[in-house]
Amino acid sequence: MSQTLRDLLIQRGARLQERPALTAPEWGTLSYAQLRNRVEGVALGLLATQSGPALFAATGTLWDWAAELAVAASALVWDPSGAQVPLEVLGGPRFNDDAGRGPYHALEHCLNEATLFRPGLSHGQWLNQLRRWNERHGWDHDTEITLPRERLGEPPFSAALWCALYAGAHATLALPMPRGQSWNAAMFEELA
Repeated sequence: MSQTLRDLLIQRGARLQERPALTAPEWGTLSYAQLRNRVEGVALGLLATQSGPALFAATGTLWDWAAELAVAASALVWDPSGAQVPLEVLGGPRFNDDAGRGPYHALEHCLNEATLFRPGLSHGQWLNQLRRWNERHGWDHDTEITLPRERLGEPPFSAALWCALYAGAHATLALPMPRGQSWNAAMFEELA
């Protein structure tokens, strides 16, 4: 069982390597291994630029989700009042920066379940919330969820993506939502 959000990302990337993790208009379909690589590329850029300790991204793009995962994997705090994640690490010239590789690997020894993820919420607490939510709703590796791309950046949307990652599910971002499908943000507000 994962002790940290970084463990969760690594375990999903290793166990579900080629299974689809995320499908979005701007990125196509990313497998769990590809999602992990993209997130770790952002994390290396964050650590190379010595960003932090509290960061946030609100570009309105899918890079915001990658940044949220990368902040967690880098033992930084995801906080809307924090500094903006530098655009240069979001697929720009500092993405996958080798200067961040040493600091990223050094975190393996100090990142733990008590490490803050959000103000007032540790990695362990967030993992427990995700576990309880997924048990209650029965999400697992066979779950497929469609989310409205235009809601990206809203806390319930982020919570849905975290739930999908925890379950090993496949999240599809649709623009617009397919006919006959709807988005129930209230379902995820308890987590947001």
